[in-house]
Amino acid sequence: MSLDKSTMLLYAVTDRAWLNGSNLAEKVEQAVKGGATFVQLREKDISDEEFLTIAREVKVVTDRYMVPYVINDNVNVAIKVNADGVHLGQGDEQIRTARVRLGPDKIIGISAHTVEEALLAQENGADYIGVGAIFNTTTKPDANTVSMETLKKICSAVAIPVVAIGGITKHNILELSGTGVDGVAVVSALFAQQDVENAARELLALSRRMAGYEVRNF
Repeated sequence: MSLDKSTMLLYAVTDRAWLNGSNLAEKVEQAVKGGATFVQLREKDISDEEFLTIAREVKVVTDRYMVPYVINDNVNVAIKVNADGVHLGQGDEQIRTARVRLGPDKIIGISAHTVEEALLAQENGADYIGVGAIFNTTTKPDANTVSMETLKKICSAVAIPVVAIGGITKHNILELSGTGVDGVAVVSALFAQQDVENAARELLALSRRMAGYEVRNF
């Protein structure tokens, strides 16, 4: 799966808290139809069997629309469902170990909060960096925020794509303009919305403006 900076424009991170009777694959399809350019499956506190079932259901959608699909934290699940890769935190499996297990063609994203962490991740073979939390977020209320100045420095320091995450909504996304960030990762701004497809469409247009792309109607 190819990965370039435009792939990061609207990075959808799943959360089943807002399904309201729908299944996750349906919500992911709505997000992708609206313009989500990347999907991360994030699951906590469920059995491996349930995780695998959900991961396979979501992969059917991402394969259909040819959208990059990574699993958060869990290399085993990524391998078993043949996902496009994984996203790892600073405390998760080391990049080089994950690379050996996944192979050279899979995507590995790394969370970073400082320039030093971002440079080390790039040196060790990460394909992209996720930086946050940029704003206060209910998804991870204990997450420390990263300043706009640090975000700018990270974007300037690394050659690989950078995506901002944490409390990003349609109301504050344009505050990231000029930082050099390549896209936004969103959770509730997509999956907590009544109309996920329309929310994705609106967020993608805003992300393109934020990243300096030519503004088009979606």
